[in-house]
Amino acid sequence: MYNFLKSVAKNILPKNILVRYEENFRKLLTPIYRGGNCQCNLCGTKLKNFAELENGDKLCPICGSLPRTRRLFMLLNDEFISSNVIVLDFSPSRSLYRKMKKRKEISYYSSDFENEFLADYCYDITNIDAQDQKFDLITCYHVLEHITEDQRAMSELFRVLKDNGTLLVQTPFKKGEIYEDQNITSEEERLKHFGQNDHVRIYSVLGLENRLKKAGFLTDVKTFKSDEYYGLNDNETVIVCRK
Repeated sequence: MYNFLKSVAKNILPKNILVRYEENFRKLLTPIYRGGNCQCNLCGTKLKNFAELENGDKLCPICGSLPRTRRLFMLLNDEFISSNVIVLDFSPSRSLYRKMKKRKEISYYSSDFENEFLADYCYDITNIDAQDQKFDLITCYHVLEHITEDQRAMSELFRVLKDNGTLLVQTPFKKGEIYEDQNITSEEERLKHFGQNDHVRIYSVLGLENRLKKAGFLTDVKTFKSDEYYGLNDNETVIVCRK
C-alpha cells in the first residue's frame, strides 16, 4: 500500500512540493496505519505495522523515519543529548531534522553539502567552516562512504569536536577489508562495486575504526539487536568516537 501511494504521489507532484508538504501528506496515512502493534519513537505514532521497503527496512509511514534513524534518535535521547550541548548533524533525515530543530535546550547545526536534505548549513566535511572545538556532539551517518578524501574528513571532525566530545559514525559495512578503488569513477561502476552510484568505497567495521583512530579518536564499536516494537534492525553497528 505505502509503496503504491508513494509511487502515485511522485508521478503527480513535483519533488519540492512533496518535501514542503510532506508532513501533511503523511498525516493522511494515519487512519490506514494506526494500531497498537508497534510504535515510531520519532513521531510517537502507534501503528498496526511499519511500511516495509524493498530492502526489508521498516519505514514509519507517518514521519518517514528509517530503522537507523529511530535507533539514532533513541541513542541521542538515552545517552548523548543533554541541555546546552552544541550538535552538528551531517545530512540528517527529514524526520530527525524536524524533531531536533524543535528542541530548545540544545544548539542544533544541520549540514547538507549537496542540497539533498533539509539543513541550515552547507559544510564541506573535508574543510568545515567552523572554529576548533566548537561542537559537543557530531553525528555522521552514511556520509563517509561518499567522501573520496575520507581521512581528511575525519581529521576535520576531530578538529571541530570539543575535548571529551562524542562523534557517532555509521556507514554500510562489509566483512573483511575496506573495498575501494580510485579508478572506479563512473556511476554505473560505483553502483556495481559499492552498491550505490555515489559511493566510493565499502568500509569494514575494523577498517573504519582504524582510520578513525588514525585521526586521533578513541573508538567503541557498538552492535545492537533488533526491536520489533520500534522497528529496529538486528546487528546494527555504530562506532562511538571520543576525543
